[in-house]
Amino acid sequence: MKCIYYLSPSLKTTQEISDDLHSTGVDDWFLHIISKDEGGLSNQRLHSSNYLETQDVLREAIIGGAVGFFIGALLSLMTLGLEPFGPDLPLVAYAGILFVLASFGVWVGGMVGLARENKKLARFHVDIEAGKYLVLIYAKQHQEENIKIMMLARHGEARLVAEDSHFMNPFSAPKVC
Repeated sequence: MKCIYYLSPSLKTTQEISDDLHSTGVDDWFLHIISKDEGGLSNQRLHSSNYLETQDVLREAIIGGAVGFFIGALLSLMTLGLEPFGPDLPLVAYAGILFVLASFGVWVGGMVGLARENKKLARFHVDIEAGKYLVLIYAKQHQEENIKIMMLARHGEARLVAEDSHFMNPFSAPKVC
């Protein structure tokens, strides 16, 4: 599944795009709109984006988990070597240290990610703040070409700005069109 990014100039155009995409077989689950005008999207019953799309929660949680795992492994090795709790510490204690620190890293990373804009959307920040609408279309392989043809034929004012192999991979970068 590929994520196709279109930049729409107005709410009216975005509503028309949504209607046309529905008529080509794309349902709301595969269509998300990012805008600073959340009220306008809600009034028009357009499917708004979610935190996984707008914030960097997933990416930062993975990074935090990796850092926490590394620190937990290091602390477990230090505990094993220094034996501060005696020589007979069970193996589950070392696994517990690793688990607690990795979990803490995921939690802290997720909290940091809630405060950051998704890296994939950073290049569209100025356009979104200027009142434009970023339409994310999750297209199955057999729908891709039909969606692009329909968008070009009916919505020339909306620009194809990027494509991503899949939006949910937090470390991939969208290919700018």
